[in-house]
Amino acid sequence: MRIILAGYEGHMGREVRASAERMEDAEIVMGVDPMISAATESCVRSFGECSAEADVIIDFSHHSMTRALLDFAREKKLPLVLATTGQTEEEKAAVREAAREIPLFLAANYSLGIAALKDLVRRALTLYPDAEVEIVEQHHDRKLDAPSGTALALFETVREIRPEARAVTGRSGQGKRAKEDVGIHAIRMGNIVGVHEVIIGTQNEMLTLRHEAFSRGVFADGSLKAAAFLIGKAPGLYGMEDLLRD
Repeated sequence: MRIILAGYEGHMGREVRASAERMEDAEIVMGVDPMISAATESCVRSFGECSAEADVIIDFSHHSMTRALLDFAREKKLPLVLATTGQTEEEKAAVREAAREIPLFLAANYSLGIAALKDLVRRALTLYPDAEVEIVEQHHDRKLDAPSGTALALFETVREIRPEARAVTGRSGQGKRAKEDVGIHAIRMGNIVGVHEVIIGTQNEMLTLRHEAFSRGVFADGSLKAAAFLIGKAPGLYGMEDLLRD
């Protein structure tokens, strides 16, 4: 599996490179990262400079690269694993449009544990149709987007069971919570890799579903599994649930 890696020099780019080196069937053939000072044999600054032959693209860059990334993937007819969060609504629309032409894997979090957490949330809310729900996420102090893409994905999981659910980010002020409110709280501190909790409570009991990542390597491993899954697939939008069912 030959991979073009966007965000080559970033924290996650380095994790993907380390994970790929431990695999027998994965090779990073070229990196793309506008943050490097000059192009090298391993990494170039733009997709226009990238001429490497590859089987798939993995992206851990920044959402501002989304348009250029999609244009490149469509031009080269390459499957794309999009692991960057924080896209604008226009960029999200462009992602959906690109998926009509190429196989595109999109997930807010590439941990298999998060996929399992979402499944547990669905089951729990089916059992507790009237329970109150809060979502709490924790990340390192360098993370730019809040709430995290994973927290928003967990909220969308809640909405699968409760279409009337309404996100309330950073609860403040005075007033009783409405029945449809789902609080989403973001903590930014130190070097926390990623913690996500979904708290489901009634007047008589509380259930806390929690996932904690100890290393960013879990996301790198997941992205490489997604890349291998995507090769040979028909155009369309795929996610972690598809990977778990494969």
